[in-house]
Amino acid sequence: MKIDEIRTKSVEELQGQIEDLKRESMNLRFQKATHELAKVSRIKEVRRTIARILTIIREKQIKAAGGNHA
Repeated sequence: MKIDEIRTKSVEELQGQIEDLKRESMNLRFQKATHELAKVSRIKEVRRTIARILTIIREKQIKAAGGNHA
């Protein structure tokens, strides 16, 4: 998912997406443990997407609070 796509969504949508990605991450880990996972790199993609979304949520919270944190 592109960062521009993430920024256009509301915080509620992003939190819902995080829940979905965490579920997917759990399923991918189970598949890896049972040797059913074809693309192991997908685990890394999901983890980084979660981090991106959390970063954008934090940016939005700081902006809403009117803070000027670096």
